[in-house]
Amino acid sequence: MDTRGITVVGSDEGGASGMTTNTMSPAQSRAARALLDWSPADLAAKVGLSEDVVTGFESGGIELASGQVEALRSALMQAGAVFAEDGSNGVRLGTRGGDEGTRLGALTTENDR
Repeated sequence: MDTRGITVVGSDEGGASGMTTNTMSPAQSRAARALLDWSPADLAAKVGLSEDVVTGFESGGIELASGQVEALRSALMQAGAVFAEDGSNGVRLGTRGGDEGTRLGALTTENDR
């Protein structure tokens, strides 16, 4: 079997495996948290990690498994963070999910309070 041109990327079990579309840099994590007005403890609580893990990742002091980085990224995205997919460290706020309220046609005197 010819394996030329095939790139093997790490697994969730190992350390850093290089930047791919679904990765997030420490700078992006800090920026996304700031946009969402979240503390490191807020983000950690969303994914079941300790605050020390989040601050260690964001300071560059520790490398997380790609699955942990993806869990952090996913929590930030669910809250409205949008990460650039052009290789830059860009992050912005997009539309947030959640309650859209009552549609105009459904307004009644009962729900107009």
